[in-house]
Order: sequence, then structure tokens, then C-alpha cells
Amino acid sequence: RLAETVAAGTPPKPLDALEQVAALAREMTHARYAALVITGDNDDVEGFVVSGLSPEEERRLKAAPGGHGPLGTMRQDGLAVRIDDLSEHRQSFGFPPKHPEMKTLLGVPLWVQTSLRGALYATDRNEGEPFRHDDEVILQVLARHASSIIASRWY
Repeated sequence: RLAETVAAGTPPKPLDALEQVAALAREMTHARYAALVITGDNDDVEGFVVSGLSPEEERRLKAAPGGHGPLGTMRQDGLAVRIDDLSEHRQSFGFPPKHPEMKTLLGVPLWVQTSLRGALYATDRNEGEPFRHDDEVILQVLARHASSIIASRWY
């Protein structure tokens, strides 16, 4: 599926191309939601795209996920994270108001050369079924594609 998308050409606008990556991540990992966050030098959010939310749910979200809790851990240490139950994770502190509830999480970092520049996340695989190793491999491949888009058209 990724090869078909790449062969078809990437959209001219970087955010449109990254939305395509998030949609593929959601589809290929059988997740309810997927998101891609682009960060700057100090982990400040520079871009954010999401797949799987209704337009109303997107409007209710005030901002991209911050660099704290389970998501922040990955954005700080640059390692993939796979969590079967977010509510039981040691760094979990719940969701912001109006944020959809989520149970399972898979996230991989976005590396641009040697700099950590964000993350690609998928949540709620098949109604709460845990993510698998092959889902992580899929996200890693998609993250490399997203990183190449960011490197060539963002910075």
C-alpha cells in the first residue's frame, strides 16, 4: 500500500503528504486513530495531523499532544513505545477534556538525519486488541517516509 502511494506521487503541500502518511498508518495497523506530530529543536510542536477523528472531534482538540506522559517519553528518548493499556502505564495521567478515550498505543519517533523531529502514533488497534511487532515495523517504515517528506519540504 505504501509503495502504491509513493508511486502515485506525494501531494505538493507537506501537511497534505503527512496526512496521507497518518491515514496509511491508521489503515495498515488497523487502528481507530493515527497522528503525526512534527517538532522543532526544543520539542515545540510545529505541525500536527490526525486520521480517524470526525471534523467535530478535531475541532474539540485544542492542540497537538504535549511532550509529557507516555508520548513524551518516546519523544525524549527516541525509542518506540507500545502500550497495551494506557490507563495502567506508569506515566499516564488521563486525557485532556474532550479528547477521545484511547486504550492501546503504538508510537515511533521521526528522525530527520540525527535530530528527533516528532513522532507517528496509532491508537486502539481493532477495538482495544494489542498492537503487534508487525504493526511497529509498518509504523517504522511510514515514519521513515514521513521523515523524508519533512527533511525535503519542511526545513
